[in-house]
Amino acid sequence: MEGVQPAGGMEAAAEPGNLAGVRHIILILSGKGGVGKSTISTELALALRHAGKKVGILDVDLCGPSIPRMLRAQGRAVHQCDSGWVPVFVDKEQNVSLMSVGFLLEKPDEAVVWRGPKKNALIKQFVSDVAWGQLDYLVVDTPPGTSDEHMAAVDALRPYSPLGAIVVTTPQECTNVFSRGGGEELARHAGVPFLGSVPLDPELSRSLEEGRDFIQEFPQSPAFHALCSIAQKVLKETPVQLS
Repeated sequence: MEGVQPAGGMEAAAEPGNLAGVRHIILILSGKGGVGKSTISTELALALRHAGKKVGILDVDLCGPSIPRMLRAQGRAVHQCDSGWVPVFVDKEQNVSLMSVGFLLEKPDEAVVWRGPKKNALIKQFVSDVAWGQLDYLVVDTPPGTSDEHMAAVDALRPYSPLGAIVVTTPQECTNVFSRGGGEELARHAGVPFLGSVPLDPELSRSLEEGRDFIQEFPQSPAFHALCSIAQKVLKETPVQLS
């Protein structure tokens, strides 16, 4: 995974609105689906929470909004207040809140099969109409690839000056996101920080399938150390490099 500096643009800063209480926005990107982007979004949010931060997750991955299942929040009702949608809290301490496209679908694990303009309008609405309250970090799980939905998510968030982005990649010779090589080489080529490589751990996959907190339950796993190292780099290095 590599960090990416936010692209400059001529857009005027947006009125903060429901994002006024959000200190930092981090986009999670990938060049294609199935590389572990939602896994990284979920585990980064949990690692930041265990570091004492208040975190929100905005799941606008229309190709398969899987984070509610990963956080055992499937089927939870989404309510509205005067400011918009109220995110779902996934922990008793209410330090992790989640808003997902999956909450609005009859079959939450299926891709959204709408025409482009309708998808783009939904993404923009999710960006502006969720009442997050006070957050240290908002982790945004974006649609994969370079589709119109992906660009709509990036463009909708650009006026809010995101802290930066994390790109989840696979190695060049194989399609295993948990291997080494491809992401590090791409980061070196692009001149951006390489944040780390997450080793394969069956317990991580099982935790996601069962909606359990891998960060809390498996502190001896090599994957735990890799994920926490990435979170620490976000906490320590990213505000200096990408602010």
